[in-house]
Amino acid sequence: MDTVANVLVGLVAALHAYILVLEMFLWEKKPGRGLHGFDPEMARATAPLAANQGLYNGFLAAGLVWGLIAADPTGFRVQVFFLVCVVIAGVYGSVTANRRILFAQALPGAVALAAVLVAR
Repeated sequence: MDTVANVLVGLVAALHAYILVLEMFLWEKKPGRGLHGFDPEMARATAPLAANQGLYNGFLAAGLVWGLIAADPTGFRVQVFFLVCVVIAGVYGSVTANRRILFAQALPGAVALAAVLVAR
């Protein structure tokens, strides 16, 4: 079960690294604009906000990677902390921005968190 938990945590970290790239570097290009259906003008106007969000997603990814490489008990505690942050951010985003965030961010984080807690 430990391997399954680590793979799930790694996948959530990879997801957040992808979100970082999308929001910080691709926001004004087709993949970024397509995420919210923005036209080029709206994407340009919101790019600084998206880049800020992307940076925070990068911090989540970095924290999850730290949790994977750190020895226990630190690794376990760091994984739990950052996965809880992922779930909270996903729930908040689904309420304030787009309901899809609940399934794209909060659900994977919750599944990984459950796996980490069961593996413990």
